[in-house]
Amino acid sequence: MGGDSVSSQGEDSCSDVEFSWFSSNSPNLPRDNLSVKVEDDIVSGENGLAQVETRERKSGPSFSSFDFEVNINRKHRIYQEILQNYDELRIHCKNLKEEREKILSYSPGAWTENVGGLKLSDYDIPKTTCLILIGPRGSGKSSLINRISRVFEDDKCAPARAQVSYNSSTGDGTYFLQEYMIPRDSTSICLYDTRCLSGDPNDDDRILYQWMTEGVRHGELVLRSTDDQGLKELLKHRARKTGCFFSKRMKINYVIYVVNGLSVLKSLETTGALDRGYTDMVVSSFNCSYLSFQDDKPVLVVTHGDLLSLSDRARVRARLVELLGIPPAQIFDIPECDDRVTEFTTIKMLRYTLEHADRNYPPKMRVMDKVHKASLSLYMVLLILGLGIAIALVYNKFIHPHHLHPHGWKIHGPTHKVPGMQPQIEWHKIRHIW
Repeated sequence: MGGDSVSSQGEDSCSDVEFSWFSSNSPNLPRDNLSVKVEDDIVSGENGLAQVETRERKSGPSFSSFDFEVNINRKHRIYQEILQNYDELRIHCKNLKEEREKILSYSPGAWTENVGGLKLSDYDIPKTTCLILIGPRGSGKSSLINRISRVFEDDKCAPARAQVSYNSSTGDGTYFLQEYMIPRDSTSICLYDTRCLSGDPNDDDRILYQWMTEGVRHGELVLRSTDDQGLKELLKHRARKTGCFFSKRMKINYVIYVVNGLSVLKSLETTGALDRGYTDMVVSSFNCSYLSFQDDKPVLVVTHGDLLSLSDRARVRARLVELLGIPPAQIFDIPECDDRVTEFTTIKMLRYTLEHADRNYPPKMRVMDKVHKASLSLYMVLLILGLGIAIALVYNKFIHPHHLHPHGWKIHGPTHKVPGMQPQIEWHKIRHIW
């Protein structure tokens, strides 16, 4: 996914061609001649979903016939839902200007819901909503930032903001955390471009934990334990020139996870351990507990779709639904295409991300103090009530004894009960109690 590629914005751009194909059910595709029949949940083709299902029947775990059919029907339903979503995007993209204005007028907390008895003023709402992009090498994070930025730029000829690496094999691209305000002159939204994940679970977990707990800072160097000493010295030399220590550290409010659709598709069609390793790394890092906000997992963006047919793009999304356990609506297919559908999808992705960020702002400390004080007050009331009951029991034991007291004093009175007469206590013999 190249961040600097430019194509026309007419009706013949890549997404529009493929949407036209889907609407007309043309049998000719750029890659696999897959025919799709939306009626009766039937999908067939040489390299389509049916072939994947056949491989799963042969090499997958042992299922009963009933379980297998249920599993296949579920996959068909997801696949059809994704295909229908592409057509809906084409229909609703006419609202592009309206949806764009909603993002431009956004301020942090705009979509915060009043739940749990809390009001908007009870939440700790930042001045800027901070979104971080995370993904494997070559996933297209920097290109995605350029695409998001261009959607809100009035000057379409403005140069790309994020540096894009066109050969991921020669390096890791972004070594320093980079902050981008969206749009440029706004203070409401900022995106953070990051260094790619390494695939080493220990190294990735350490870095993700640091970002999610301590926050991120513009220009901060990201080093791994697996980096060779020469690279570390070179990067540290570069870092001394940036002055990143003067930058403000930002707390992350939500995560955008970016994957390369080509790499996911390759893992679908091959059985090699190297290709499966890509999806294994995606599953492991995506499900990292540090990246979630309560039950909210990151939003997922699939790139490089401009190099795939529509059917393959749908297959990739369906596979990610299965692997990650998230709904299709949480996965956004954003190819490198300059057309209205792609712009609309980009805006919808950002809208989804901002809404979920707003829902997960923590309560202010004073609200937590109120809860703590209320709990402490209840504890004190229960403690005092318990002491009162204990004192009453002790008092009742001494004032109304039924047997001879261990100290030897006793109550003198008549040996027989006389109505209206109370027993006499020899107070001078028990004064030592006081």
